Amino acid sequence: MKILTLSHELPPIGGGGGQAAYDIAAQLVKLGHTVTILTDHYGELPRVETIHGIKIVRVGSLRREMYRASFLTLAGYIFFGLVAGLRLILKDKPDLIHAHFAVPSGALAYLLSRLSGVPYALTVHLGDVPGGVPEKTDRWFRWIKAFTPPIWGRAKAVVAVSEYTRQLALKTYAVDVKVIPNGIDLSQFAPAPLELNHPAQIVFAGRFMPQKNPLAIVRTLARLKQLNWECAMLGDGPLYEEVKREVEHFGMSERFDLPGWVRTEDVLAAFSKSDILFMPSLSEGLPVVGVQALAKGLAFVVSDIGGFADLVQRNGFLVERTDTAGFVRALEQLLSNPELILQFRQASLEHAKNFEIETVARQYDQIFSVVTSRLKP
Repeated sequence: MKILTLSHELPPIGGGGGQAAYDIAAQLVKLGHTVTILTDHYGELPRVETIHGIKIVRVGSLRREMYRASFLTLAGYIFFGLVAGLRLILKDKPDLIHAHFAVPSGALAYLLSRLSGVPYALTVHLGDVPGGVPEKTDRWFRWIKAFTPPIWGRAKAVVAVSEYTRQLALKTYAVDVKVIPNGIDLSQFAPAPLELNHPAQIVFAGRFMPQKNPLAIVRTLARLKQLNWECAMLGDGPLYEEVKREVEHFGMSERFDLPGWVRTEDVLAAFSKSDILFMPSLSEGLPVVGVQALAKGLAFVVSDIGGFADLVQRNGFLVERTDTAGFVRALEQLLSNPELILQFRQASLEHAKNFEIETVARQYDQIFSVVTSRLKP
C-alpha cells in the first residue's frame, strides 16, 4: 500500500505527536508499505530526503520556532501543503492519506481528498480536540471549531491516542473513534540491569509551555532541598527563562540541568541516566516521552490526567494536577526509599511491552486495509 502521511511536525521539530507520526511510518515501511511524509520545513533541514525507507518532503510553512507552531504556521502548512500534496498524489498515486492532528493536517487531508478522491484516516493527539488543551487552543477553536466537523466526518477512520482523548472527541464529533496508543520500538532498547543513581536523577522532557506546567517542577523540588536529588529539564519554550530564574531564586542552579531544546536521541540518553520521570502537566493525550520513559524503566510521578492513566500501572504515582502537596509527598516517598524506586522502575519495563510499536503499526495496518478494500470494485 502507498501511504501519504501528513504531519506538520516531525523530528527534529515539534513535540511527541510528530515523533509518533515518524515511528508509525517507519514501522509501516517494515511491514511492506511505501510511505511518504509531508511536513514543515525549518532552518537548514533538507527539502527532500529518505530516512529508514521513508521519503520526507518538507514544505515552507512560515515556521519560526522549533518547539511551537503559530496559527500562521498552521495556515501556512495547509496552503503550501495543498500544492505539494497534489503533486505527490499525481506522481505517486497513494492509496491512502494518513493525517496526524485534525488541525492542520486533517484540514489538508480533507482538501486533498476532495480534490483527488484519495481517502484519508485521521489520528488525533489531544491538542486538536476541542477542550483538550484549553490554555493553548481554546482561542483557536473559537474561530475554527465550526469548520472542523467535515474534517472528522469525511475521514474513513478516526483514531485517538488514548481513551481520554477519544471520550473528549465524542463530546463534539458524532463519529466512530478507535483507540490506538503511541508506541515505542523496544528492539532499540537493549535490556540492562537497573541501577539506581546517587543522587537520584529526576527528569522532565517537553515544551516549556503552560500545558506542561514546568514551573511546578521547580517549586515542588524547592520544598525537597533536604533530600538528595538532581533534576534535568529537557526542552525549550516561552517559559524557559522564567524556569531558569525560578531555579536561581531558590538557589538550586547546581542541582538543575537546563540544556534547552534537544534531539530525541538526547532525551533517550538522559532517560538512560535517570530514575524518575516528573511531569505535573495540566493536560496530556498519550505523551510519547511517557512511553519512552517506560521503555527506559523510569519511575513515574505525573499528573492524573489524560493518557498518563494508561502509562502508570504499579510503576509510579498519579497526582491530581493542582495538588502541589501531593507531588511533594509522592517525590518525598520515592526519594526516601530507593527500593521503591527500583520496584517502580522494574514495573515500567514490564508495562512497556504493552506499547510495542510493531503491535501499534499492525493495528493501523488492519484499519488501513479495511478502508482501502471498501473502495475496490
